[in-house]
Amino acid sequence: MSVSQVDRVRSRAELVRQVVPFLVIGVASTAANLLLYVLFRTWTGAQVANLVAVVVTTVGNIAANRRFTFGIRGRRHAVRHQYEGFVVLGIGLALTSGALAALQGLTDPAPMLEIAVLVLANLAATVVRFVLYRGWVFHPRRHRAHG
Repeated sequence: MSVSQVDRVRSRAELVRQVVPFLVIGVASTAANLLLYVLFRTWTGAQVANLVAVVVTTVGNIAANRRFTFGIRGRRHAVRHQYEGFVVLGIGLALTSGALAALQGLTDPAPMLEIAVLVLANLAATVVRFVLYRGWVFHPRRHRAHG
């Protein structure tokens, strides 16, 4: 087996090892997000409730993925990881806010329909988040390169 084949096998194994904790953290984050959304939605509009829910759950999501999905411990680069995680948050927020705005532009949605749309938008945001966490925020070569 050539060096590049070994690297590909290692990369695939690492991907599989990362997917399981990422999914567990994602399910917990989504549940917390939806709970906060429903709570805040009783007092505010859909967009504000979504913003608060996403921002509050993002800090824990980044920290949990940093440690359990990507195996990074300690404080080194933690602030940078949170900052970059919030850049990724912006993309996810755009997806969920856009989905809510589109839904509200079409109809006066029932709360359960809003939640269903948020779940679907969060699924899309989760795929984007995993790709960006793995390829940018927590990429191993980048982590080593910054000492």
